[in-house]
Amino acid sequence: MDQDPKSWPAMAGYCLLLFLCLCQSWPTVNCQHTWQEAFKALGISYNPDGTLNRQIQIPMVNATPSVDPTMPTPVALSSDVRISALSKAFVRLYRPVNPPANTKLPLIIYLHGGDFVLYSASTVIFHDFCNNIAAQFPAVIVSVEYRLAPENRLPAAYDDALNAIFWVQSQAIGYFGRHPWFQYADFSRVFLLGSSAGANIVYHTALRVLDFNLQPLRIRGVLLNQAFFGGIQSTPSELRLVDDPYVPLYVCDVLWQLALPTYANKDHEFCNPLTGGSYLGRVPRLPKFFVKGDEGDPLVDRSKQLVQLLQSYRVPVVSQFNQGGYHGIELSNTTAAQQLYTAMKNFVYSTGLTEDENSQASM
Repeated sequence: MDQDPKSWPAMAGYCLLLFLCLCQSWPTVNCQHTWQEAFKALGISYNPDGTLNRQIQIPMVNATPSVDPTMPTPVALSSDVRISALSKAFVRLYRPVNPPANTKLPLIIYLHGGDFVLYSASTVIFHDFCNNIAAQFPAVIVSVEYRLAPENRLPAAYDDALNAIFWVQSQAIGYFGRHPWFQYADFSRVFLLGSSAGANIVYHTALRVLDFNLQPLRIRGVLLNQAFFGGIQSTPSELRLVDDPYVPLYVCDVLWQLALPTYANKDHEFCNPLTGGSYLGRVPRLPKFFVKGDEGDPLVDRSKQLVQLLQSYRVPVVSQFNQGGYHGIELSNTTAAQQLYTAMKNFVYSTGLTEDENSQASM
């Protein structure tokens, strides 16, 4: 991910031809743009072996597993933990610097954004996001490092999220020991949280885990922040904000072609949950949802459609759609970030609790 930029290889001509052909079956206004434009906007290019060269401008940071007296006190502590001896899979754990005494904290499994193609659990914007949640809720956070597309197309990221949940379950049971920070976690109050592509991953993972016995874990709720979904037919918000500076529609189209299975179009269930597919019958069994979107985000109508789908199956939903805003606003606007933290905290600390616990959470 940190390789030096490389020139556009010869295979880009083939990719552009493929894109133009696919545009015939994806009737959007985005065919006026090229793959080269999208790749330039994303800061990526193809390597000769077909992998991506990612010219990441956002730095990655190390975990902070302890307080260094020579440095400012961190917002929260964090630690990288390998979860498989057979792969490079890892998670970054977070906990408050000073956890409350004699209190178990909710456990939040987090999937970061990046359009399935970019970034890492260690990217500073997502690291800071988890730091703030761990400190402010407070909570124990498990931030999942998942494989990126197109080297690993969907459902690889869903598999990685599911494996991370199984690892958390093994920690709860105590197989092969337990990371000491899990002493602060309440395994009966687990939440899945994702932003953008991470919200897409969380949604599909929440459906997948329904077929497994996760005891003693209990997933109480699912939180989706500006979920990254799509579809062949453009929504009114996508058309209204077609040239959005953050997620223009032509860039989204290319991202989906990089992330989806090679045979799939944007009405595949991984992209468009409204089209049915293998998961739809599981929707009524989902736990309570928190869905947040912003009217200035081209993807906002996709979240509204999902809310309608969930409600049609009587899944409890708390939804919040803010005026204005833009995709990823909480990563650069401290006021919007604080509003999101507060809304998510209220959801987490009120979901699945008794009346007495609800009263204490609101104090």
